[in-house]
Amino acid sequence: MGRLLIGLIIGLLIGGVATFLLFVGVPRAGSIPGTPILPPDANGVPPGTAQIVLRQDFFNNVLGTIFTEMNAPSFALTGAGSQQPLPPDGCSSTITVLPEGSGLRTGVSFANNRLESPMAFTGSYSSPFGCARFTGWANSVMELRFDAATQSIIGQLNVETVNLDGVNPIVNGIVTPLVQSTLNSRVNPIKIIDGRQLAVNAPIASANANLVATVTDARAEVKDNALNLFIVYDLSGGAFTPPQQQPPAAPPL
Repeated sequence: MGRLLIGLIIGLLIGGVATFLLFVGVPRAGSIPGTPILPPDANGVPPGTAQIVLRQDFFNNVLGTIFTEMNAPSFALTGAGSQQPLPPDGCSSTITVLPEGSGLRTGVSFANNRLESPMAFTGSYSSPFGCARFTGWANSVMELRFDAATQSIIGQLNVETVNLDGVNPIVNGIVTPLVQSTLNSRVNPIKIIDGRQLAVNAPIASANANLVATVTDARAEVKDNALNLFIVYDLSGGAFTPPQQQPPAAPPL
């Protein structure tokens, strides 16, 4: 029961955050930490392992909420002079992710043991020759990494292809690498699970001690339209820290 509750709570929390960060992004800070996460051991998961199951539909429902309840994710094009004042023609060098376009829907897809994300977008590029407005789509793949130093799971988004709609070859040759570089640099790294979210230090009054669980490894696999995360813990006993007492509720007025 404990394993089920931990997996359910953590899964609901991190699933929404991971999807939000995937499409809204955070500034990139240096190289991606950690090492690539391996699939589960063929001999079975070790004792002290918690399993978290995040289904494809859940990610896409979260994504739908971003588009309907929030502003569409938008990024300044990397290396396109986007920090300059807005030109008189209102042509800003930006890219905006759309819920759908170019014949596809933006979403998350679990297939072939990969986390793929097709993204439709629109944007504009202020060039010396005028404003180039464009639409298109990109396909990206997420690599999961485990950072032992922080006990965290990190995601690295790799944009594999960028496809522009009906753009002349000269503009295509300029804008395509800008779009790819922007998505890769503005989104990565993505902290999917912070080690502090997974750490356990629970007081057990009847044992006069704390149950301490430290994350030592993480494994992952994509199966049956779901991302299965296996969080491996090192369990030990620690000094007892009594839980804080909640103050009594104020009497009704």
